[in-house]
Amino acid sequence: MAKKFVLNETSYFGIGAREVLADEIKKRGYKKVLVVTDKSLFDCGVTTKVTDELDKAKIAYSVYSDVKPNPTKANVWDGLKACKKAEADVLVAVGGGSSIDTAKAIGIIMTNPDKEDIVSLEGAVNTKNKSLPIIALPTTAGTAAEVTINYVITDEDREVKMVCVDPHDIPVLAIIDTELMASMPKSIAASTGMDALTHAVEGYITKAHNTMSDMFHMQAIKLIFEYLPAAVNDKDSDAIDKMGLAQYIAGMGFSNVGLGIVHSMAHQLGAVYDTPHGLANAILLPTVMRFNGEVCYERFREILIALGVDAKSMNKNEVIDKFVEMIEELSRKVGITQTVKDTGCKEEDFEMLAQKAMNDACKPGNPREVTKEDFIELYRKAM
Repeated sequence: MAKKFVLNETSYFGIGAREVLADEIKKRGYKKVLVVTDKSLFDCGVTTKVTDELDKAKIAYSVYSDVKPNPTKANVWDGLKACKKAEADVLVAVGGGSSIDTAKAIGIIMTNPDKEDIVSLEGAVNTKNKSLPIIALPTTAGTAAEVTINYVITDEDREVKMVCVDPHDIPVLAIIDTELMASMPKSIAASTGMDALTHAVEGYITKAHNTMSDMFHMQAIKLIFEYLPAAVNDKDSDAIDKMGLAQYIAGMGFSNVGLGIVHSMAHQLGAVYDTPHGLANAILLPTVMRFNGEVCYERFREILIALGVDAKSMNKNEVIDKFVEMIEELSRKVGITQTVKDTGCKEEDFEMLAQKAMNDACKPGNPREVTKEDFIELYRKAM
């Protein structure tokens, strides 16, 4: 059976890479820009570092800056109004996954108006037309939304995160300017870095993994374990640059092979309690990897060996214990010590969360089959 692999068209990397933005916009013939970002980035001047490039080149633009950390249908509708009012022919997304995901939903609906209800975008969707062109400038080293075919929007009415999968949403241009990432608070740098690790690990063990995706995910795992602590704790510019690359290449992999139940569970914490996505993943990753290790400990062994651990003679339990211990230690090094309880979750919520997780789009890719009762017990263990 043929395997499909989708990558974005063009990417730029490195400190100051945003300087190519204006030339790329002019070269591609775009005339009116809608900048999609969030209020915190706008207020602290990070978005201005991008719009300054547009100002210098005298490129017309408007700004939509009301994106929430877990973007909602209301965010998308408001962004659509802003896009139509601006008569934009290109979207420039500045931010983490929230801003880029919102831009993707706006861009898809602009060219596929039959999807304006937004809920019909959930799951694997065969839209007819490519999105309005999107140029993505990530400000966090985590989600890799700039290179994936996925985006997530919260349906606030149902309190669920809709995982939308559509090759038509992939940005035409990604600009990974790590100077934009350098100003992120430690807590955000830590949680988004652990988000990138979750992508790489889940992508490496997912049912659909293949030789090409393995290449991306393994390299991302090695980079994250080596550089995340210095990127977070020391704001080391080289480490931040390496994390920008690590999260990007993890995205190239998981976008094509899917994820697993860390994400199925994390999506519910975000939808119900508004928990930041990266933090939710970091909290759940060790517990779920211990669960999954029963069926994929040999994949864990490969990772351990790549990280320099003498794991060849370890038995199954030793491999699982060592791998989970290393994940937990990395979280501690970057200051993440929270549990599910710290999200506001209560034990009486477990059944509701588990039912929602059972319906999540990431569940089928998990290497180990999982029941509703398993989800309940995993939430309990992560408490």
